[in-house]
Amino acid sequence: MAAGEQRIDKWLFFARVVKSRSLAQKLAVSGAVRVNREKISHAARLVRPGDVLTISIHDRVRVLKVLDSGERRGPAPEAALLFQDLTPPRTDAVPPAAAEDG
Repeated sequence: MAAGEQRIDKWLFFARVVKSRSLAQKLAVSGAVRVNREKISHAARLVRPGDVLTISIHDRVRVLKVLDSGERRGPAPEAALLFQDLTPPRTDAVPPAAAEDG
């Protein structure tokens, strides 16, 4: 394994995308994760800094750019240093004017 590379399931867990490593493995093999637009099917897929992950989770899609590999599952501020969130803003929200009419 080259420097900076890490299994996708470990990275998802360390970056606090999911609550457990087993959930990260299930997410990876479910087809809900893409690495650089390529659908993956193995939890052992390696990711490295610069990779862009597209993750379908909890009825939304997150787009994360890997900045670093993790060494542990630390607190949220530490996990936030592992990625850059490129997720576009949600557009399915009800406009304020429509919410007032109902």
